[in-house]
Amino acid sequence: MARMSNAKPKTKIQRQKTEQILTAALEVFALHGSSGASINMIAKTAGLTTPNLLYYFESKDAIRKELLSRTLQLWMAPLSMVNPQGDPVEEICAYIKRKLEISKNFPRESKFFANEILSGLPQSRSEIFGPLKELFNAKVQVFEDWIEDGRVSKVDPHHLLFSIWATTQHYADFDVQIEEIAPAKLQDRYAEAESFLLEMYKKLLTV
Repeated sequence: MARMSNAKPKTKIQRQKTEQILTAALEVFALHGSSGASINMIAKTAGLTTPNLLYYFESKDAIRKELLSRTLQLWMAPLSMVNPQGDPVEEICAYIKRKLEISKNFPRESKFFANEILSGLPQSRSEIFGPLKELFNAKVQVFEDWIEDGRVSKVDPHHLLFSIWATTQHYADFDVQIEEIAPAKLQDRYAEAESFLLEMYKKLLTV
């Protein structure tokens, strides 16, 4: 079976099929993790035969890597928008809002990425953590400058970011847990979480 070449621009149908496969793979990976998924499961979910799918992607890992690349861009975008010249508390609160929006609008991507992190990211750790580490360190330096200038409370920037990631992603990654233990909070969880988290972090960060 000849595979689709990346040397030529994709046709409209090829682009549609590629997105169809990636959407199906995201659903399968989010439910089963990449280790529990199979190329046959992805093909079935996409409504394609396995040979047809393999025309577009040579393997399950090729699909996984493409999804990781896209998800990483989605993950990093809100953090990259933090403006060193802005008001520190307002910038961090805006970042929290953007992270909640990602969790709300892209829950499968969030679960997929979480599953990949839990798996230890075999075969692609440097590809993922290299760009993320560079951005992370740059923003930690921004936070440290704000602290040194007395514009924000003295908090550990590393743990500040870790806590923001944990609190915002929780609402997508652990929606089943919320549904079981606090079903009344499920429907409006993002709006309520935003109010709660912004108040909490403003109190933490305001000098």
